[in-house]
Amino acid sequence: MIAGMSEAANLAPAHVLVVDDETVLAGMVANYLQRAGFRTSVAHDGVRAVELALAEAPDVVVLDLSLPGKDGLQVCQEIRRRSDCYILMLTARNEEIDKLIGLSTGADDYMTKPFSARELVARVQVLLRRPRADRVVDEPPRAIGALRLDPVGRRVLVRDVEVELTRTEFDLLEVLTARPKAALTRRQLVDAVWGSDWVGDEHLVDVHIGHLRRKLAAVADLPFVDTMRGVGYRMGTGQ
Repeated sequence: MIAGMSEAANLAPAHVLVVDDETVLAGMVANYLQRAGFRTSVAHDGVRAVELALAEAPDVVVLDLSLPGKDGLQVCQEIRRRSDCYILMLTARNEEIDKLIGLSTGADDYMTKPFSARELVARVQVLLRRPRADRVVDEPPRAIGALRLDPVGRRVLVRDVEVELTRTEFDLLEVLTARPKAALTRRQLVDAVWGSDWVGDEHLVDVHIGHLRRKLAAVADLPFVDTMRGVGYRMGTGQ
């Protein structure tokens, strides 16, 4: 059950698809989002969620992990293959989040139940402020050692082999390569990728960085991302 049902500040109009098999909860979430200025659709199972996501092209999908028909993991992966919408996944337990990130679901953010309706709206608002691939200004590729990052095409190559990254992994790597000599704190990375008003556990940065490192190392075991003890992370030499 969500808490904190109160009037929210006006938000820019956007379409949010709410997916949860708890019909009362889904209705309450949709109602609160509508009061905050969003247009909403609702689905109660995985099959219908995929149908609506592809037919209506929502800006954000609020997706519960436990669904009948197709679970949230399958739904997320199917939507991600054919859509660039933002996906906020809901889970019942905090410990599920690290596992979901490790599975590279393609979700952009995660929340655990029970949650505050106000925080949910804030998370949706933060996601909508993150740049999509088609909003990136023209910028030349960046080369650091064996790594090459294309900000416009959102591609990463290591020794000319393309590395498949999630949106968040790419965004973190893009921030690090933009300032390759700077040691960035977790908070700086959070502000750059999730937004300065993002509310959540900064430990997620470590989890995403860990999976990013493993994907890059699978192609070439080189120092791409360095840990700066007591500070955060810095781009490595890549050679």
